Amino acid sequence: MPTSPIHVTQDRLLIVEGKDAENFLRAMVRHCDRDDIQVLDYGGINELSRYLRTIVVSPDWSRVTTLGIIRDAETNAQSAMQSMHGAIAQAGISIDGADPRISTFIFPDGQRPGMLETLLCDSFADSRINDCIDEFFACCAERADASVKRMEKARAHAYLATREDPHVSVGVAAQKDYWDLDHPAFEQLRDFIAGL
Repeated sequence: MPTSPIHVTQDRLLIVEGKDAENFLRAMVRHCDRDDIQVLDYGGINELSRYLRTIVVSPDWSRVTTLGIIRDAETNAQSAMQSMHGAIAQAGISIDGADPRISTFIFPDGQRPGMLETLLCDSFADSRINDCIDEFFACCAERADASVKRMEKARAHAYLATREDPHVSVGVAAQKDYWDLDHPAFEQLRDFIAGL
């Protein structure tokens, strides 16, 4: 839970899961020419309910006309959506209300399991570098007995290792234009932002 009041500066508020998502979404919002959306990090999945309960008592809450919420699907997009709707209800916000209007998005696409990095990997899946990344992980599995627990995160970071400044996070990478935000993989997300 935030230790200080949440300061809302825009009528349209987009809250997202984690600092990487916050940095990525700030870049995407800017890319979509939306200077009327404030992006904030609500923390981890289990912190959404507390964050929402805190924000609805903020002095600035009354100005919010649209609230967008994004989180990762992790293993199941439908369960993630149910969890998100539960957190919204616990905060006393009507999911079907008009004040504020609620919009939700589950990474990577509302259907598949995964996370922001799954969507990022989709954006370079049709590139030649993707073949190199496939070969790298195949080699590691065969020769180094490497066991990768979160393959999408590892693949996204392998892609970033080929960029000019390879040590940045996936969110900062978006601010450095390392991801092709015009790629068709991001179309659904761009549409979501346009609708806020």
